[in-house]
Amino acid sequence: MAEPVSLPPPAPLLHEDLLDYTPTQRSVPLARRRTARLVAEWGQAGLAGDVALVVSELMTNALLHGSLRGRLIRVRVTLGHRTLRVEVSDPRGERLPRPRPVADAEGQFGRGLLLVGALASRWGWEPRSVGKTVYAEWDTPPGRPDFPYAERVDPRGSGGAL
Repeated sequence: MAEPVSLPPPAPLLHEDLLDYTPTQRSVPLARRRTARLVAEWGQAGLAGDVALVVSELMTNALLHGSLRGRLIRVRVTLGHRTLRVEVSDPRGERLPRPRPVADAEGQFGRGLLLVGALASRWGWEPRSVGKTVYAEWDTPPGRPDFPYAERVDPRGSGGAL
């Protein structure tokens, strides 16, 4: 029998935010704006619009299909060295996300998960002890994050800004 292989510990997160929302329509734009602002502040301004739209879709799905009276919806946003991840957790573990075929998505509803799949690098769901978590992830470029207002330092000089 083979010996178990120990895996290295996961890389620490650069940033993490977690906030619970009441299951009301008002929470969707609040979560969308907060997430977009955080993602931009964390140096990923180029992803902020896509992330905001995905959070809006996942929050709307949690509100329509996963909420229970008196139970909160949790939004968690993390930025690691190579991945930006958004998670939306709700208390209804029996109502699993399934994208509808394009032909079935008539009218105004039913296209949210197709949109999530088109905007994110990957998405999926994970069970929780109570409920489920639906997540979307974006691959971030290695190296320095995109800080739009960061000073550029001349490496030849004494550290003064360019």
